[in-house]
Amino acid sequence: MTIRPSTALRNEYLQISLLARESGEPIFITNKGEADGVYMSIEAYEEREKMLTHRAGILAAEAARLAGTPAYTQDDMDARVEELLNGREV
Repeated sequence: MTIRPSTALRNEYLQISLLARESGEPIFITNKGEADGVYMSIEAYEEREKMLTHRAGILAAEAARLAGTPAYTQDDMDARVEELLNGREV
Protein backbone atom coordinates (compact mmCIF):
# COMPACT_ATOMS: atom_id res chain seq x y z
CA MET A 1 0.00 0.00 0.00
CA THR A 2 1.39 3.37 -1.01
CA ILE A 3 0.51 6.46 0.98
CA ARG A 4 1.48 9.96 -0.12
CA PRO A 5 0.67 13.43 1.23
CA SER A 6 -1.52 15.74 -0.83
CA THR A 7 1.47 18.01 -1.46
CA ALA A 8 3.16 15.13 -3.32
CA LEU A 9 0.13 14.85 -5.59
CA ARG A 10 0.47 18.52 -6.41
CA ASN A 11 4.28 18.63 -6.65
CA GLU A 12 5.08 15.15 -7.95
CA TYR A 13 2.06 14.31 -10.09
CA LEU A 14 4.02 12.66 -12.92
CA GLN A 15 5.88 10.36 -10.52
CA ILE A 16 2.67 9.40 -8.72
CA SER A 17 0.88 8.80 -12.02
CA LEU A 18 3.74 6.59 -13.23
CA LEU A 19 3.80 4.68 -9.93
CA ALA A 20 0.05 4.08 -10.15
CA ARG A 21 0.33 2.79 -13.74
CA GLU A 22 3.34 0.58 -13.01
CA SER A 23 2.00 -0.91 -9.79
CA GLY A 24 -1.66 -1.15 -10.83
CA GLU A 25 -2.48 -0.35 -7.22
CA PRO A 26 -4.26 2.66 -5.74
CA ILE A 27 -2.23 5.36 -4.02
CA PHE A 28 -3.77 6.74 -0.86
CA ILE A 29 -3.52 10.50 -0.46
CA THR A 30 -3.44 12.12 2.96
CA ASN A 31 -4.11 15.68 4.05
CA LYS A 32 -2.52 16.75 7.33
CA GLY A 33 -1.89 13.11 8.18
CA GLU A 34 -5.51 12.03 7.65
CA ALA A 35 -6.80 9.84 4.82
CA ASP A 36 -8.29 12.11 2.16
CA GLY A 37 -8.51 10.38 -1.20
CA VAL A 38 -7.28 7.69 -3.56
CA TYR A 39 -5.47 8.04 -6.87
CA MET A 40 -5.35 5.18 -9.38
CA SER A 41 -4.58 4.71 -13.04
CA ILE A 42 -7.49 4.66 -15.47
CA GLU A 43 -6.60 1.06 -16.37
CA ALA A 44 -6.85 -0.02 -12.71
CA TYR A 45 -10.11 1.91 -12.32
CA GLU A 46 -11.67 0.31 -15.41
CA GLU A 47 -10.57 -3.17 -14.31
CA ARG A 48 -12.07 -2.54 -10.86
CA GLU A 49 -15.34 -1.37 -12.41
CA LYS A 50 -15.52 -4.50 -14.60
CA MET A 51 -14.92 -6.68 -11.55
CA LEU A 52 -17.58 -4.88 -9.52
CA THR A 53 -20.10 -5.12 -12.37
CA HIS A 54 -19.37 -8.84 -12.69
CA ARG A 55 -19.83 -9.35 -8.95
CA ALA A 56 -23.11 -7.43 -9.04
CA GLY A 57 -24.33 -9.75 -11.80
CA ILE A 58 -23.39 -12.81 -9.77
CA LEU A 59 -25.12 -11.37 -6.71
CA ALA A 60 -28.28 -10.66 -8.74
CA ALA A 61 -28.25 -14.19 -10.17
CA GLU A 62 -27.84 -15.69 -6.71
CA ALA A 63 -30.69 -13.53 -5.35
CA ALA A 64 -32.91 -14.67 -8.23
CA ARG A 65 -31.98 -18.31 -7.56
CA LEU A 66 -32.81 -17.94 -3.87
CA ALA A 67 -36.13 -16.31 -4.81
CA GLY A 68 -37.04 -19.36 -6.87
CA THR A 69 -36.57 -17.93 -10.36
CA PRO A 70 -36.16 -20.82 -12.81
CA ALA A 71 -32.59 -21.45 -13.96
CA TYR A 72 -31.56 -22.90 -17.31
CA THR A 73 -28.42 -24.79 -18.26
CA GLN A 74 -26.52 -24.13 -21.46
CA ASP A 75 -27.97 -27.36 -22.87
CA ASP A 76 -31.50 -26.11 -22.08
CA MET A 77 -30.79 -22.86 -23.89
CA ASP A 78 -29.21 -24.63 -26.88
CA ALA A 79 -32.26 -26.90 -27.19
CA ARG A 80 -34.61 -23.90 -27.02
CA VAL A 81 -32.65 -22.08 -29.75
CA GLU A 82 -32.79 -25.22 -31.91
CA GLU A 83 -36.56 -25.41 -31.39
CA LEU A 84 -36.97 -21.78 -32.41
CA LEU A 85 -34.74 -22.15 -35.47
CA ASN A 86 -36.37 -25.41 -36.62
CA GLY A 87 -39.85 -24.02 -36.12
CA ARG A 88 -39.21 -21.22 -38.60
CA GLU A 89 -38.97 -21.84 -42.30
CA VAL A 90 -36.48 -19.52 -43.92
